[in-house]
Amino acid sequence: MAREQTDILISGGGVAGLTAAAAFGSAGFRVICVDPTPPVTSDAEEGADLRTTAFLQPSIPVLEAAGLWSRLAPQAAPLQIMRIVDAGGPEPEPRIVKDFDAADISDQPFGWNLPNWLLRREMVARLAELPNVSFRPGLATTAVLTREAEALATLSDGSRIAARLLIAADGRGSAVREALGIPVRTLRYGQKALAFAVSHPIPHQNVSTEIHRSGGPFTLVPLPDRNGLPCSAVVWMERGPEALRLATLPVPEFEAAMTERSCHLFGPLSLLTRRSLWPIISQVADRMSGERTALLAEAAHVVPPIGAQGLNMSLADLRLLLDLSRDDPGQIGGRKMLAAYHRRRHPEVLARVAGIDALNRASMLAPQPLRDARAKTLDTLYSVSPIRKPVLRAGLGMR
Repeated sequence: MAREQTDILISGGGVAGLTAAAAFGSAGFRVICVDPTPPVTSDAEEGADLRTTAFLQPSIPVLEAAGLWSRLAPQAAPLQIMRIVDAGGPEPEPRIVKDFDAADISDQPFGWNLPNWLLRREMVARLAELPNVSFRPGLATTAVLTREAEALATLSDGSRIAARLLIAADGRGSAVREALGIPVRTLRYGQKALAFAVSHPIPHQNVSTEIHRSGGPFTLVPLPDRNGLPCSAVVWMERGPEALRLATLPVPEFEAAMTERSCHLFGPLSLLTRRSLWPIISQVADRMSGERTALLAEAAHVVPPIGAQGLNMSLADLRLLLDLSRDDPGQIGGRKMLAAYHRRRHPEVLARVAGIDALNRASMLAPQPLRDARAKTLDTLYSVSPIRKPVLRAGLGMR
């Protein structure tokens, strides 16, 4: 069978894969992006991804280079303040509150928040504007053969594509990564995350609020108002059995439970969407690259949803790949480029995964003495300005 030639084949059409297709397409490369599942681009459709993504400051230049930020910015909710609340006392009420204002380190917000289904809608529309990009939903990568000059992929319809660079953006169970024999190390926490959107009577004032008690953080991230009411995206992490119980509660009981877990900081919370449930793990690939192949996003690393790190780590992967491809476009996908990608990116990924793992384990603490120790550490660590500002910059991924 004849094979099709391209510069870059992206296996995976999630948010990271679509962003990569737009970015490399905007840079002038010929790009094909495939994904077995057509993207859901409305919150009302079955299977819609109701999670949200906060794009932190360092991610914005990548979105601008991809021609995406002008589409996304008008629909994004800015995140000016990040608030950490310790509610680990005997009753679910705030006992330590720490605010971190982006103005302390920058004249821009920490980031901007958007629903994932909306991101897919705008990204698919952007790809349609690029004549050198072909997005092919409904196709999976079923086999991969690499050699010195190219990567050869077979798709689920039997077609074959030869690419100078294969980007594995096909998620935590990456078929491309497995085909290359790259091992992963996985940590399981026995947690799940509930993701949904709520409205509330008290405005969020562009404050992202992370409330710690036990089981994992309860995080409210600002969304644009809906029908005149303030709205937030919520990620509620709990141990597995409790998360499953909450996911099946009748709506009135669930609203009462989430209002109590939010410490009533925003008044009564009203559920706006269905509840989706996601397993929580940490996972890191042993290598970020193989022959003619780069691992991107969850194919390379998975972290719990704390501090808006997940997709921003993925865009840091993409930023480095773009920089390396611009340095020597003729050598894209070559041994030297991919060795540099692994060498420069992998240590940063390992350090960030370890840090998020430690934060998540601290947030899960149930015994009261340990929760008290956590509160004291939070109060001490974040009250000292010379410590607080470097921590904020590191959390954003700023140099």
